[in-house]
Amino acid sequence: MADEKSIKRRSKVNAQASAPAAVRRADATRIPGSSVHASLANEIGLRIVRGDYPPGTILPNEAKWSETFNVSRSAVREAIKMLMAKSLLASRPKIGSWVEPKERWNLLDRDVLAWYATAPDREMFLRTVQEFRHIIEPEASAFAAMRRSDEQMVEISQACREMGEATRLQDRTRADTRFHLAILRASGNDLLVPLGVLIESALDHLFVFVTRETSDQRRAQALHEAIEKNIRLQRPDAARSAVRRLLANTDDVIGRSRR
Repeated sequence: MADEKSIKRRSKVNAQASAPAAVRRADATRIPGSSVHASLANEIGLRIVRGDYPPGTILPNEAKWSETFNVSRSAVREAIKMLMAKSLLASRPKIGSWVEPKERWNLLDRDVLAWYATAPDREMFLRTVQEFRHIIEPEASAFAAMRRSDEQMVEISQACREMGEATRLQDRTRADTRFHLAILRASGNDLLVPLGVLIESALDHLFVFVTRETSDQRRAQALHEAIEKNIRLQRPDAARSAVRRLLANTDDVIGRSRR
């Protein structure tokens, strides 16, 4: 009986092994990660933002995406839903999905910002981030000088110190981002806190670019230290002016990169 059972088991295994596998395209793009639909949304979203599919373009149907990326149709449907929630796409039965006009995109969405940051038109992205900073950061720093707590000041000062001590680009830019987000939190305005978190990815990309382009890191550090000092000493007007000097310096760096 034992031999008979062993023979049956071996036969079953051999039958499964010899069963024809699902036919797959040899050149199909494979989507990595445990969340297939999220990875697929990331790939399609990046293609949209960088201009592969201009606004108004009717996208391939579920079957085509499924074949292209070697994923299930349900994964495609979930990915399309994610992109619709970010206002990149709209969809109707019998028509399919199409790319929405850029002004409808949710550019404060973390993913959309990350795709926007890697799009070919880097100069436009940098200018857009800088304009946002000019609108928000000077007044946020003035409010932080008036309202910051001791704990928040420690966070700002530590990030500033870590910027100066960093020996790697990645460490410096991360500290730079933490510095500016800490100031937004210290401003005491509840609307600025989630806004700061949302643009974190954009700031990271901007600071990486600026740090690479800036030869005088000591000047950049001194500009940050002036902001930290005036917030610490609770001088709102001086803090506002210090931020404007830093932003002007960043504008110059971006401007020089175009020449």
